Amino acid sequence: MVWSFGPALEPVLEVDPGAVVTFETNDCFSGQIRSEDDLVTDIDLDRINSATGPVAVRGAMPGDSLVAEILDVRPVSWGVATLIPGFGQLIEHVQAPLTRRFEVRDGEVRMSDRVSFPARPMVGVVGVATGGDTLSNGFAGPHGGNLDDHLHGPGARIFFPVRQPGGLFAVGDMHASMGDGEICFTGVEIAGEVDVRFDLLKERQATWPVTELVDRWVPHATADAYDEALVLCAEEASRLLVEQWGFTTEDAFVFLSVACDAGVAQACKPAPGGFGTIARFSIPKLRATPGPFRSEN
Repeated sequence: MVWSFGPALEPVLEVDPGAVVTFETNDCFSGQIRSEDDLVTDIDLDRINSATGPVAVRGAMPGDSLVAEILDVRPVSWGVATLIPGFGQLIEHVQAPLTRRFEVRDGEVRMSDRVSFPARPMVGVVGVATGGDTLSNGFAGPHGGNLDDHLHGPGARIFFPVRQPGGLFAVGDMHASMGDGEICFTGVEIAGEVDVRFDLLKERQATWPVTELVDRWVPHATADAYDEALVLCAEEASRLLVEQWGFTTEDAFVFLSVACDAGVAQACKPAPGGFGTIARFSIPKLRATPGPFRSEN
């Protein structure tokens, strides 16, 4: 397990492109919260958001993209969500701290005898070694990290900018389900297994991770404030449209407005401690925009 992403991670496994690796992950609290009597204010906060790894991919060099394709996410049978004092838009209206335990079975998450909903397993912390700074797993940045994007479930292909040889990928912070926005700072936090297939895209990368889905691709950007993160994400999306698909900057601007969707993957403000905003654009796969990168050199 690693508790932060930095430039000097040491791989525990080295694989070739095309390899499939199964990661066993903790829940974000590393097993410290198991019942509704366990409160987030009583745990060791140095043991949150562990990530399993890192895995080095042979041939990955700075300037490339490491592609992590999530093949399957298998949560265990129970998870928890918490209310944390000081975190989230509604926090002044609710009791905090508070823990809710969820049962997960038959493809559903049971919140109570009255409320259940479909499970949407995904991973929150997905990242690679940084180019310089060492960042706690609780933070997101150009390396990935705590992206908390509910789209990162089975079928997602995430392109990470390689900044250290091997890339050095690690994953953790599974959720059985999480709403888009995650306003209370937790989803259904859960342990489990993740199957990832690795590939490389040589000599092409974005500034932040970019996710490819069956019908769209999704640039990300991070900053402390909502407006700053959305500006950076619009610039990132525009840059890819211009550099990869020949748009003019003006046409990219119009296209992002009329054909694409802006969103926020993490909206848990206020968030003491400088936790940022993760913004994203959903760009449809059209003939003119079939993916984040051109396949040919």
